[in-house]
Amino acid sequence: MPNRNPSPAASTPDPQRAVRIWLWLVAAGIFAMVVVGGATRLTESGLSITEWKPVTGVLPPLNEADWAAAFDRYKQIPQYRELFPDMDLARFKTIYGWEWSHRLLGRLLGLVFALPFLWFLGRGKITGALRWRLAGIFALGGLQGFVGWWMVSSGLVHRVEVAQERLAIHLLLASATFAAVLWTAAGLKPNYRDPLGADGAGFRREGAAIVALALAQIGLGGLVAGLRAGLVYNTWPLMDGRFIPPRENLFNLTPWAANFLDNVTMVQFQHRMAAYLLAALALFHALHISRETLAKRAVRRARMLAALVLVQAGLGITTLVLAVPLHAALAHQAFAMAVLGLATIHRRKLG
Repeated sequence: MPNRNPSPAASTPDPQRAVRIWLWLVAAGIFAMVVVGGATRLTESGLSITEWKPVTGVLPPLNEADWAAAFDRYKQIPQYRELFPDMDLARFKTIYGWEWSHRLLGRLLGLVFALPFLWFLGRGKITGALRWRLAGIFALGGLQGFVGWWMVSSGLVHRVEVAQERLAIHLLLASATFAAVLWTAAGLKPNYRDPLGADGAGFRREGAAIVALALAQIGLGGLVAGLRAGLVYNTWPLMDGRFIPPRENLFNLTPWAANFLDNVTMVQFQHRMAAYLLAALALFHALHISRETLAKRAVRRARMLAALVLVQAGLGITTLVLAVPLHAALAHQAFAMAVLGLATIHRRKLG
């Protein structure tokens, strides 16, 4: 016989299901773009395309003459002259392919967001505050394109790589957009909030702090990548035999504040310390929320988040000790986004 008494969850209307699925797909696209961006950085491919053509740049070189012209433009920048003067055309095609794929994915992601957004808007599926929130997310995506070129342009004249602070901003902006999409998608599900007891406010503060720390750690990781700081102090838990490097190594640049962006010792040290703090907070939160009796799902998510943070820390250590092999570094970056994603969803569902 048919069930004449469906559960409340089954009978709850879900008018935003299609919008929510679309946003999950957008988040998956951003995740993929960050990973491809990481591969672009690790393979030294980011400066292979020396022009920014938002429309015509969608097409790669189509014949040998076009490839030769693109290669000649690359030969004019310091990276080729100082780092890769023996590069041949075949190698150039490989690094060009990474950067072109990264840019193409960004363009496609813009269409994947814009076209359904306009369709849902026209059908009345997106109204009120949600309309402005999604328009803001789209604006962030557009800004990301400008920031990406701003980053690339920093390595075309006086440097052999992009400026590490611009790389960190580029990565942080992508991560913030990823979190905003997930936050919005999670909030569109009916009855998404977990019922919490008297300690609910404390749990929410802890969840927000985990999201903030995950974002900060991703930004610090961008600085590490930009400075190639993972290629020094390839031991753990000590850095050159010490848990805390000597002050003269941490603050050997002037002005004093420059050490936090330009000093490889300080940058790696910051990244390590932020990782310990994030792991400690995630573990504390998982233990604290375990006494919550009203929302078992929240407890399971918190435990899963703590486990994911520990896996991410292990990947970071592996990447460092092995001197940043491509596969380990990409896994480390992918898990960083996974930590941010789960932390964002968890905080949203805490209400």
